[in-house]
Amino acid sequence: MTRTMVELRTRPPAGAVPPGAAPPGPKGRRPVPSRPRLSARLAYLIQRVVMPNAVNRRAGALIERSPAARRLFTAAERASKEQLFGCRMCGQCALPVTGYSCPMGCPKELRNGPCGGVGPGGACEVYPDKRCVWVVGFERASSRDAAADLRRLQRPVDHRRWGESSWLNYWAGRDDDLWTDDDGLASPPSLGAHE
Repeated sequence: MTRTMVELRTRPPAGAVPPGAAPPGPKGRRPVPSRPRLSARLAYLIQRVVMPNAVNRRAGALIERSPAARRLFTAAERASKEQLFGCRMCGQCALPVTGYSCPMGCPKELRNGPCGGVGPGGACEVYPDKRCVWVVGFERASSRDAAADLRRLQRPVDHRRWGESSWLNYWAGRDDDLWTDDDGLASPPSLGAHE
């Protein structure tokens, strides 16, 4: 019988990140909760325009044919979404189902709701002077009768997609399975129920 030893690490191995180097994440930034600058009403209106449809799919396919057009489009998306939503360009945008509050702005990068450290007033556990992105998302989604969207479970982020255009991925169907329809907890089975 062969044994395999596995060492679990809580931080990168020594020498992997030089002293004084930028922290992990896009452009070396750590996630910090950001309050969206675009109103929920306007964000949900824009959602109708950028949803996958024949026109957007065709435009996306044309953009993807040209590396220069793809870079330009991705740069424009990055600039606009960074300013409006605090986007970190994960390439798998969850904004449509999180009240347009970017979950990647959570210091823990939680994609499925707040951690247990949210303060009584909705403050972030890591940055107490900032509101939890999930509290903000719930408030924004509720204001547009879209709070049920927050019941969808987000699948883990594919880190190979960092920096890609999430709109192009969305239109091409590369993130169709990014989230579930529902968390399945509306009528959970009772404890001790047998199949």
